[in-house]
Amino acid sequence: MIDTLRAIACLLLACGMTSGQQLSPQARERMERAHQIPQRAPASEVAQELTQQAAEVRPGGAAVKTPVERRNFIDEHIFGRIERDGIPHAGPASDREFARRAYLDATGRIPPIDELLAFLEDIDPEKRDNLVDRLVDSDEFVERWSYYFEDLFRAGNRMGFGKNLFHYWIVEWLRLDRSYADVATDLLTQGGKSSHSSPGALYFARDFVKAKDDPEEPDALDLVNRADAIDEFTITYSKVLLGMNPGCISCHDGAGHLEKVNVFFSRKTREEFFQQASFFGRTRMVMNWENGFQANTEYTVDDVEPGYPTSSESIVRVPRTGGSNEPRFILTGEAARPEAMPRDELARLLTGHIQFSRAITNRIWAELMGFGIVEPLDDFDLARYYPDQELPEGWSMQPSNPQLLDAMARDFQAHDYSFKHLLRTIMKSNAYRLSSKFDGEWKPEYANYYPRKFVRMLSAAELHDSIVTATARPGSYKSGVDDVATAMALLDPAHVNREVKEFLRAFGQQSRDSLPAKTARSSLQAMLMMNSQVVLDRVKAEGNSRVDQLLGRLEDDRIVIEQSFRTAIGREPSAAERERVLDRGLVEKVYLATLSRRPLPAEMDIALSALHEDRKQGMENLQWALLNKPEFLFNY
Repeated sequence: MIDTLRAIACLLLACGMTSGQQLSPQARERMERAHQIPQRAPASEVAQELTQQAAEVRPGGAAVKTPVERRNFIDEHIFGRIERDGIPHAGPASDREFARRAYLDATGRIPPIDELLAFLEDIDPEKRDNLVDRLVDSDEFVERWSYYFEDLFRAGNRMGFGKNLFHYWIVEWLRLDRSYADVATDLLTQGGKSSHSSPGALYFARDFVKAKDDPEEPDALDLVNRADAIDEFTITYSKVLLGMNPGCISCHDGAGHLEKVNVFFSRKTREEFFQQASFFGRTRMVMNWENGFQANTEYTVDDVEPGYPTSSESIVRVPRTGGSNEPRFILTGEAARPEAMPRDELARLLTGHIQFSRAITNRIWAELMGFGIVEPLDDFDLARYYPDQELPEGWSMQPSNPQLLDAMARDFQAHDYSFKHLLRTIMKSNAYRLSSKFDGEWKPEYANYYPRKFVRMLSAAELHDSIVTATARPGSYKSGVDDVATAMALLDPAHVNREVKEFLRAFGQQSRDSLPAKTARSSLQAMLMMNSQVVLDRVKAEGNSRVDQLLGRLEDDRIVIEQSFRTAIGREPSAAERERVLDRGLVEKVYLATLSRRPLPAEMDIALSALHEDRKQGMENLQWALLNKPEFLFNY
């Protein structure tokens, strides 16, 4: 199949053009890049492989067939299918497993040891729901998810100084739990001087296509190719807000090109793309020209143009050959109302369509559950969404569970597009609370039932901040004018010291010039975990680190041990007994702080032997070793 698709992709370069049309070098490069079909395994297969590997290196339970309590509509869909088809599923996650998972998903870091112990000792039967509520309402939740959305919205250097404004805008809408539909409306409709007053306008302005180095017009209106910039943004917001990629039909009709790639878009034309782009037909971005220099991250966005130019010159794609520029929504064919501003109409039509809600719920489901109900996340094929649709030969239905995805999308709509409600709904389901451990025969066809919790590797920022939490050694970074202690709090992950920047980049942090993508595991990552100062400096017994704190409380711990001996067996402990109990406590605490669990008996024996030789060096080595366990790198 991949070879066939690749052959088609190569042919695409020659298709869709009439005799005599020529591509510019920039257009050819972009088109070749757009039609590359990566040879990578489906997300569900990657998740299965990671989950199996992670399961082999940590404790866990067995697969079971006992019925699971259905706590909400997600469970009705998941366990209803599982029971109907007789699929075995994992047992429930333990409290420690759930706590680590919930902290990572909600706040982007492992649980602090004191909070973990308090949760484990809590006897309230509703403590898991209570934990989810507390985490979703925390400042750390805002940090974690603002970082996620800044990656998704590519809030990088192309926003210039405006990324400060964009950052605080995202922080505030997450803190207030503002309607995600209103957020999308801002991204599509705001105008003004983008870097100073209109955070939403920055999203459009960052997709500028530079036309020339020096203006010929007095007001520098010709520095941006307006039609190309609109096309680029139409593709961007379609992928992010609708989970659909119309990039191919921005250059040619779908018929004869996309039948083996996306059935829905194979039935669409370039003119229909023009009509979708025409919602921005009146809109321009004016690059500031100040004192004889381009300020190419400073724009004024307004709506004064007569319409989308369907025959204008292109720098980055096949020449335009004309067609209708009446704004029409590509999913329904509905036209913009003539009395309304086209961009306002786009926001109304887009946010009111269920595909808008499907796209974000599918993204968040993938983030929390290992992979999406639809994959790839930004390439929905609506012509093969439901099982009763007539599919072309060779095609199968795309979603693994369209009924569940639609139910989540409608619930999201019914709760005013509340992002916090979406997170709570998933995290309070028993589907989310299954263990990732599945002892017994695993079959790949089980995956789409979600009968276990699938593992994902920590993101670069999650890994950094979990190291900070485990070692109690915060960073010291500048984020705009603020001093911050974690990667998640950074305004721009590119603006840190070289050591941290290289660490983050190796584990997948991208420049925010492109949409986020998963990074494969590598030997470089293993080398950095073993040798980077990001890790080495933090495990030292100095600077109030975790090891430093634990060793600094030894005298207090000795007093507690002696009192416990007197209470329990009526005598003082011998020096050897006291020191051995002391070492066991140190080992247990560093395990809980780092892996969110207590050591197994064999692990305890090895750790005790290391501390016996040199307690300080042994503790430093122990935490370094735990940070380098594969178990630490996964959210399971």
